[in-house]
Amino acid sequence: MAFNNRNNKAKAHGVARVISKRGYCSRSQAEKLVREGHVILRGKPVRDPEAPAYENDEILVNGKPITASDFVYFAMNKPRGIVTTASDEKGRKTVMDLFREEYAKMFPGKPMPHIAPVGRLDAASEGLLLFTNDTKWADNILTDASHLKIYRVQVKGKPSAAELSQMEKGFNVPPRVFGEKEEFMHAERAVLHSDGEKNCWLEITLSEGKNREIRRMLAHLGYEVLRLMRIQFDKFKLEDLKPGKIKII
Repeated sequence: MAFNNRNNKAKAHGVARVISKRGYCSRSQAEKLVREGHVILRGKPVRDPEAPAYENDEILVNGKPITASDFVYFAMNKPRGIVTTASDEKGRKTVMDLFREEYAKMFPGKPMPHIAPVGRLDAASEGLLLFTNDTKWADNILTDASHLKIYRVQVKGKPSAAELSQMEKGFNVPPRVFGEKEEFMHAERAVLHSDGEKNCWLEITLSEGKNREIRRMLAHLGYEVLRLMRIQFDKFKLEDLKPGKIKII
């Protein structure tokens, strides 16, 4: 049954976004379904992905009603060398490939829900990566600066206390691409965790999610990152989760 939302305070979104928010598929996949004529909104075919739709509108894809999926939340210990994308043009293994394999082991014969990583870790980084089909929750945890991320970082050499304090105060970092502007970056906390003769481990806490932020800050100070591992994201901790494994959170 379709519902009339026009006389209340409900906010309309593009129909493709509503399909995605219900956990049926990704936003780009939903847009494709709409354009190809597979979607019926409030009893009428629609081909514009931005056609206004409400959260409780009746939406059919290929004749079947699309209802909100149960939300699921997972954590993975992402191994080094795995890329955080749905597919990779270079043929590298992705976190979705790994998630699919592990999900099949945990739930034999059960279809995997549409799910996506919350943010990303670059290929050379490892550690805690969250997954969900709850797009509202994912957006909040990514954009709210109160959801801190904690990393253990092995570097060649040993930054001084003054340099770690400088990271906390922040500074401008050269752009990754020539011609772009410098970026101001800072750590909420940067402390020495342990040290050896030639390298040390730092513990760095971030509130932002700028591209390769820790690597770029340390490179600007003259230090090479040997390993970078996220150990906590908001209240969720890596703990003893083995590399490549997933768990429900």
